Amino acid sequence: MGNYENAIEIKGLTKKYDGFTLDNISFTVPKGRIMGFIGQNGAGKTTTIRALLGIIKYDSGKINMLGLDNQEHEYEIKEQIAAVFDEMPFQEMFTAKQLSIMMGGIYRDWDKVTFEKYLDRFQLPMRKKCGKFSKGMKMKLQIATALSHNAKLLIMDEATTGLDPVVRNEILDIFREYLQDEERSILMSSHITSDLEKIADSVTFIDKGKLLLSGYKDDVLDTHAMIRCSKSDYTAIDRADFISARLTDFGAEVMVADREAAKMKYSGALIEKTTLEEIMLFYVNAAKKEWN
Repeated sequence: MGNYENAIEIKGLTKKYDGFTLDNISFTVPKGRIMGFIGQNGAGKTTTIRALLGIIKYDSGKINMLGLDNQEHEYEIKEQIAAVFDEMPFQEMFTAKQLSIMMGGIYRDWDKVTFEKYLDRFQLPMRKKCGKFSKGMKMKLQIATALSHNAKLLIMDEATTGLDPVVRNEILDIFREYLQDEERSILMSSHITSDLEKIADSVTFIDKGKLLLSGYKDDVLDTHAMIRCSKSDYTAIDRADFISARLTDFGAEVMVADREAAKMKYSGALIEKTTLEEIMLFYVNAAKKEWN
């Protein structure tokens, strides 16, 4: 273990359901990095994560995690990864204390002292049934558990959804600490792009089961840009040059994937920086090309 470049490598992952296909998805999560996995609800993020974790069988493709094939080495991998879901997977009648005893039986590297430190930091009671916890407390309990068996890879599925901003920031800080050890990596799926904008090194966008783009966050933000212009100026912009355009009563907002080319070609236009949220929105509407 240890001498692999990418924490996750997905090549050509395909899974067909009735009415939905995860269609030939490929991306990598470099070791020591945090990848934001972005898409609307129903885009295929959870299907991808379930395939990674061996919860579902996929139709074709190949997945390597921590340098190992995820089908051949399922148990070895599971010792070294942690997953956090939107819904709590623990029995509601367990207390944190009972959970710690149980986890000690599951993970070779279970660290009771680390777990108790996180409980303390998160102000979680040891002896209260976790079914009585608030949503934020349940999420913190999952994260405390995930971070207490020396996992090399953390996989989060919409884990910050429904939490208040203070709790979300606290959790993002803990992820930053976790990543200070360069052997550790995170894949974090979310439709809350502002969280990912704060913390992710790389981003992968997925929509309707198809991969839209994957790359370093700063590159994605630097190459994309928004042209804001009047309706008459909009008609002069070549359709091949933009992803999609939002038309309003006041004019047009046009998303381009090549800021430099747009600057040269439309030198009079107002070309502004954009956000992950806007990029997602304009790609999702790319099939329509024009929308409002």
